[in-house]
Amino acid sequence: MTDRRSFIANVAGLAAASYLPNVFAQAAAPSGSTEATFARIQRTKTLRIGAVRGAAPYYNKDLASGEWGGFMIDFAKSLAASMNVKLEITETTWGNSVLDLQTRKIDVFFGMNPTPARREVIGFSEPLFLNAFTVVSKKEYKTWADLNKPEVKIAVDIGSSHDQMISRVCPNATIVRLEKADDATLALQTGRVDAQVLVWLLSLNILKKNPSLGKMSVPMPLEATSTNIGVPKEDDKTWTDTINKWIVTERTAGKIKPTVLGNLQKFSGVKPEDVPPQIPL
Repeated sequence: MTDRRSFIANVAGLAAASYLPNVFAQAAAPSGSTEATFARIQRTKTLRIGAVRGAAPYYNKDLASGEWGGFMIDFAKSLAASMNVKLEITETTWGNSVLDLQTRKIDVFFGMNPTPARREVIGFSEPLFLNAFTVVSKKEYKTWADLNKPEVKIAVDIGSSHDQMISRVCPNATIVRLEKADDATLALQTGRVDAQVLVWLLSLNILKKNPSLGKMSVPMPLEATSTNIGVPKEDDKTWTDTINKWIVTERTAGKIKPTVLGNLQKFSGVKPEDVPPQIPL
């Protein structure tokens, strides 16, 4: 299990929704003719995915055995099994995953937010699930309007989806922007701010580690960012269509929620009953 600092840094990387380095947009496409992704997978009988070390419960690599786990790995195994192909896992980082798709080093990356900048250079599936925004604080906030006041100080990691959402929804609040989600949590812990905005997976994890931070609120109306699957950008849509059909099948079979919650409990100790019913999955 990763420690709180590693988990926060990695989930914050996943949640970041806006800034994409221009180098991604400027990266050159592979030279020569390029085989369509679906055709390559069928020919080689191999599905190549990217995975991030130390990002449990999304991704986790056991240092002793070298085995990968986490709910994104479980989803990838399910997709590979549905296609009757083997799974090949390549270690990457949140920052390199877009470039890996552009250069076709990998066929798919699970757990990516489809920002406008990213849509310019890679393709995306339909949402795999929604990652709702929540508030960690001593006081319960039932609506976003309750936070939208100058006297309410809200900590966020600068440039993240947390930052963008709260800037849009609570423009009247005093927003304290810090470099990392860890720094925002420390500001909450030391009383410099009244609340911290985080996606629900991260909120439950830090509260499990440090209950003295307060409680998690799910203010209404629900605000959420989608968690999608990134793919290479190409004219042939067979690969994207295949993934979307698999998502529908997983959702219809009721497999999305237990896969996420099972790994959350395994790696973070958060039980299914700890998740508020208004959290969508």
